[in-house]
Amino acid sequence: MRILVIEDDPAIRSVLERGLRSEGFEVDTADDGPQGLWRALDGVYQAIVLDLLLPGKSGYWVCEQIRAEGLDTPILVLTAKSGELDEIDLLDMGADDFLTKPASLAVIAARLRVLLRRASSSADNVVRRGDLTYDLRRRHCTVQGQPVSLTHREDQLLRRLFIEEHGCVTRQELLSDVWGGDADVDPTIVDVYLRKLRAKIAPCVIENIRGVGFRISA
Repeated sequence: MRILVIEDDPAIRSVLERGLRSEGFEVDTADDGPQGLWRALDGVYQAIVLDLLLPGKSGYWVCEQIRAEGLDTPILVLTAKSGELDEIDLLDMGADDFLTKPASLAVIAARLRVLLRRASSSADNVVRRGDLTYDLRRRHCTVQGQPVSLTHREDQLLRRLFIEEHGCVTRQELLSDVWGGDADVDPTIVDVYLRKLRAKIAPCVIENIRGVGFRISA
């Protein structure tokens, strides 16, 4: 499961990233409010760990904006602030859970798993493009009702394209989100994997809109 950690303190951010990875999560990070919101709205995360006292814009603002955009990703607030009123305010804004620092990594991971189970059981996560369907939670793909076996990279590519709705995803966005923005990765690797993916999901099409990016066409 892919988690976004929005935390400005580099030491805490590093501990959370390493600790959650050791618990089996894929982890991306952001260190201020605007960056955190931008990444959260990208829509590729199963949960968000959110600090409140962030530079640029506060965690309160980030939480409000995420919900205002219609994104229902579970949000676990992790903050040095404590008190009943803080918790009530955050829950009213759309946060799903609240932990006061310092909190153990085991507890944070356990709370995240609870939020993920709750989201998985309550949401309709199946998206469709013509004969192509994809279950965002189960990571299960079918074409004309027949299951399609995908490698990990192919699955990540397809998921990223689906999440973009009917818009285009740039090559750089695919590199960043699927390969982690590794500077050593040859950008043409995107074309290699897209060719493999196109063959598997035919007759559905992944279009290359010149100068714009890639999108799934029904």
